[in-house]
Amino acid sequence: MNKAATYEAPTETTQKYWDALKEVMDPEFPISVVDMGLIYEITKKDQKLEVLMTYTSTGCACMQWIESDIKERLLKEEEVAEVDIQVVWDPPWTVNNLSEEGRKKLKYWGVSS
Repeated sequence: MNKAATYEAPTETTQKYWDALKEVMDPEFPISVVDMGLIYEITKKDQKLEVLMTYTSTGCACMQWIESDIKERLLKEEEVAEVDIQVVWDPPWTVNNLSEEGRKKLKYWGVSS
């Protein structure tokens, strides 16, 4: 059973992983998965990271690529041996999930007003 996303703020322990995921771009827009608001929570348990995330729609054709890119990037951190991604749909993604940086980039690309 999926748990609802909690929108956990980065902690001192997880901030570096949030920063790392700013390097992972959404394949459809030149915006990181963090700035798109797809990442809800990152927790660290020993050498394992658990990522709670969502997508902009249940029909997102890029899910496998995004998850692969997230895992690949996080596994570059030497203290990380495993990455577990859990996709949740509650709460659903909305434009309110976008960071201020994400909003600026979408506006620049003419996708948002």
